[in-house]
Amino acid sequence: MTAVLPPIVPPGVVTQEFRTPPSVRRGIIAGVVGNMLEWYDFVLFGFFAAEIGAHFFPASNPTASLLAAYGTFAAGFIMRPVGGALFGWVGDRFGRKQALIWSVLAMAFPSFFIGLLPGEATIGLAAPVLLVVFRLLQGLAVGGEYMASSVFLVEGAMPGKRGFMGSWSPFGASVGTLLGAAAGALVNAILPPDAVMAYGWRIPFIVGLGVGLGGLLIRSHYVESVPHQPPAKSPLGEAFRFHWRTILHLAALSAGIGVGFYTSAVYAATWLAQVAGVPARTSLVIDTVALAISLPLTLYAGRLSDRIGRRRALVVVSGLLMVLALPLMALMARGQTGGVFVGQVVLLGLVSMMCGAQPAALAELAPWRVRCTVVSIAYNLCMALLGGTTPLVASWLLSRSGYALAPAWYLTAAAALAFVAALLLPKTLPHRLTTEFQSVRRREAHTAAS
Repeated sequence: MTAVLPPIVPPGVVTQEFRTPPSVRRGIIAGVVGNMLEWYDFVLFGFFAAEIGAHFFPASNPTASLLAAYGTFAAGFIMRPVGGALFGWVGDRFGRKQALIWSVLAMAFPSFFIGLLPGEATIGLAAPVLLVVFRLLQGLAVGGEYMASSVFLVEGAMPGKRGFMGSWSPFGASVGTLLGAAAGALVNAILPPDAVMAYGWRIPFIVGLGVGLGGLLIRSHYVESVPHQPPAKSPLGEAFRFHWRTILHLAALSAGIGVGFYTSAVYAATWLAQVAGVPARTSLVIDTVALAISLPLTLYAGRLSDRIGRRRALVVVSGLLMVLALPLMALMARGQTGGVFVGQVVLLGLVSMMCGAQPAALAELAPWRVRCTVVSIAYNLCMALLGGTTPLVASWLLSRSGYALAPAWYLTAAAALAFVAALLLPKTLPHRLTTEFQSVRRREAHTAAS
């Protein structure tokens, strides 16, 4: 069971840090809303993969076009470890606020440009090349966003509530994904299929600029600069030199989330159309509803991890995903609306619970001097190798084997890796989340109160 470190200030002494719950609420808003808006922009690519493939990678074989589009989708994840290293370095050297603000800007403009980019028929080879460049910039942005906001929230948590506070980060990401799915469902519901293919898919990307700038405004207004500990001179070098085992451990712990989320929330619509003939409109609506249902489970899992410990929570949920992935996707492959709905809800529910319990576990394992760098590199390394390539690998496995449940076995293997990594989590905290600087401030407050 994960131990909760006691506050340094003796009982009965109330410091400014614990007298200002409004500042905590502002921190949640800044961390969640910006995260939400970034993920809205990032996941749109997966929901409109077929249309993007037709415009930028035209081919006589629709499968080849789709694979090219998913390859570009995966390319964004290649940059996520780079973005994690870059914005992790910014967060460790200059504070969390700067990392959060610049990551929003790095997402908003590439998404807008994707919506305006002419297709291959208009500008030739420049079209797919520019598309890949913009997707790489998106990957850079989201690589620095998710873990930076998670660390920001966990470090600002009251004692005993790190899991709950950390769960707001994946909650925001899930809301952003939900908005992306809703945008896809709305466009497909309002416009006929030929209009969606011609221009409709561009609309959510263009709207994304306003969405991203809204996130920038919120973070600039609410995220307060606070003094932080003297930083490491070289966070990146220190992370790889002294904490590479932690990076690998945390990357393995994220495997079930990476493959699970991008199988159930992004690839599922394409997979269902291929193996069961489920219309994209139907699968996107089910996906949207399933994401909405799974949202409270994210926060519940964070709170549960505060009660029973990160290790126990992650072992149970990853174990359930490992056991249930195959039967749930077999149920979905029948193509019946009820079965698809049940499978989506349970899969996304399990993934959401893993997401909710994870941020605090990652932050607690990394030392404060390089916390942003270590957790950002670890998480995004997993997303680059496993998460972002999931639609591509799953499509290839399905095409190569002709076996409808080949993607389900891939998900089972990823969940098994996460299960083993969860078993290896320590039962107690190896690192304090409070910084030396904050400790000094607390002692000063205690002295002044005395």
